[in-house]
Amino acid sequence: MDSSASSRRRFLSSSFLGLGALGALTRLDAAETGPTITEPARALPVDDWADVIVCGAGPAGVTAALAAARAGAKVRLLETHGSLGGVWTSSLLGYLLDFDKPGFNQELVRRLRERDAINGRGVNEISYHPEEMKLLLEELCLAAGVRIHLHTRVAAVLKDGRRLVGVVTESKSGRQAWRGRTIIDTTGDGDVGALAGNGFELGVDNSCPCQPMSMCALLTCDDVAALDAFVRFGDGYENPDRYGHKKRLLAEMRRAGSDPSYQAPTFFPVRGNLILAMLNHEYGVNATDAEAVTAATLRARAEVNSLVRALRSLGGPWKGVQVVATAEQIGVRDGRRLAGRYTVVKDDVASGARHDDAVVRAKFSVDVHALTKEKSAYSNMGVKVKPYDIPLRALIARDVDGLMMAGRCISGDFIAHASYRVTGNAVAMGEAAGVTSALAASSKRLPHEVAWSEAAALLPKVRQG
Repeated sequence: MDSSASSRRRFLSSSFLGLGALGALTRLDAAETGPTITEPARALPVDDWADVIVCGAGPAGVTAALAAARAGAKVRLLETHGSLGGVWTSSLLGYLLDFDKPGFNQELVRRLRERDAINGRGVNEISYHPEEMKLLLEELCLAAGVRIHLHTRVAAVLKDGRRLVGVVTESKSGRQAWRGRTIIDTTGDGDVGALAGNGFELGVDNSCPCQPMSMCALLTCDDVAALDAFVRFGDGYENPDRYGHKKRLLAEMRRAGSDPSYQAPTFFPVRGNLILAMLNHEYGVNATDAEAVTAATLRARAEVNSLVRALRSLGGPWKGVQVVATAEQIGVRDGRRLAGRYTVVKDDVASGARHDDAVVRAKFSVDVHALTKEKSAYSNMGVKVKPYDIPLRALIARDVDGLMMAGRCISGDFIAHASYRVTGNAVAMGEAAGVTSALAASSKRLPHEVAWSEAAALLPKVRQG
C-alpha cells in the first residue's frame, strides 16, 4: 500500500471515530412531551469580516446588499436557495408592481430591458425573464464586492445584551458563525428578528387566516399570439380591459372541466412562446410552519400541472401548452411582520401619511387575496389608498438593537402590509436599509442613531441610473 492510500485510510478512520464520538455524546431523553435529545456544545469560529450582513437575497435583500456595498461597506449576503432574487426568481413571480420609483427600481428595469428581458412599456406592471434576472443580480452583486453565500440558512443569532451582533448559519459546510456591525432581515418571513426575540405579528389576528400562497410556473406554448386574449400584456393602468384576460382564462379552464383554486388565474408574457403563470391559491397556510408549507407546495404543484393538462386537452391554440418549470419556492404573501420603532397601519394608508424620515412613498392598492376560495379573488377590504410614506423607523427593530428589516417583514398591520408588500416598495426599502446600515457601521453607531437625512445623502453614490 502506498503512503497516500495509508494517509487516506487514517483520515477516514479518524473522521468516523469523530462522528461516533459525537453520536455517543447525543443523549435521548424521556420527557412528558415525548423523547428529546440534548446536543453537545460546540465551539464555532466566528468570522467578523463583514460590516453588514444581509439575511435573505430577495428583492429587498439584493438591493440592501448592493446599496450597502456601493456605499463602501463590506457585505455578506446569505440566501437559503440556489439563486439571488427570492420571489422574483425562486418563486417565479414574473411581474413588477409599484416600480415607478427612483433608485434601483429604475436601474433594474433599464438593465433588464438592455438584455431583451422585459415585456411591457415603462417601468411599472411589466413582466420579465426570471433566468435573466438571476444572472443580472449575480453580476451586479459581484461587481459591487458583495460576498454571496447560497444554500445557506440562518439557524440562530448572536447577541450581546439586546444588541444583535451576528448570525449562525447551517449549510453543506456545517454550522458557521458570522459577525457584523449591522444585520438586515430580508428573509420575507422575519426569521432573523424572530430568532433574536423581536416581537412580531402574523396574519389577520396573530394567527392564520393569512393571505394565500401561490405556486407560479413557466409554461411554453406553440404560438403565444394565438393565446393573446388570455395573456396579460404590460398595458398598465390605461388598459380598460385590464382584467378581461383573467376572466377569459378562467372560463377556458372551466370549459376544460377544471375549477382553479385561484379565481383570477393569470398568464404573463416572457419572451417568444414562454409564459409565466399564476393559477392557484393555497389558503390558510402559516408560512412559519414547515410541514404546512410542504403540504401546500405538494398540492399546488399538482394543481398547476393538472390545470395545464386540462387546457392542453382542449386542443386548438392550447394544443402545445406545457409546464417547463414550477417554482423552487411557493410564493408567500403573508409571513411575520416584525415590530419596529414605528408601525405602518391602515389609517396611514387611507389618509396618505407623511413622515420626515420617509424612505419610500407607496401607492399600490390594498390587495388582500381571498382568505377562502368562496370569496372573490382579492379585495381592498374597503380601504382606498392615498399615496403614503413608509418611515425609516418602520425598518428598525423595536426590541433588538443593530437589526434592520426591509421588504414584507417590516413593521405594519395586516391591511397596510397588503399594500406595501409588492416588490417595487421592497426594493426601495432595501436601498434605504442598505445605506443606513453602511453609515451606521462606518461610524460605529446603531441604525436608530442614524438620521435619515444622513443616509439619504448617500443615495446618489449608490444609484446607477
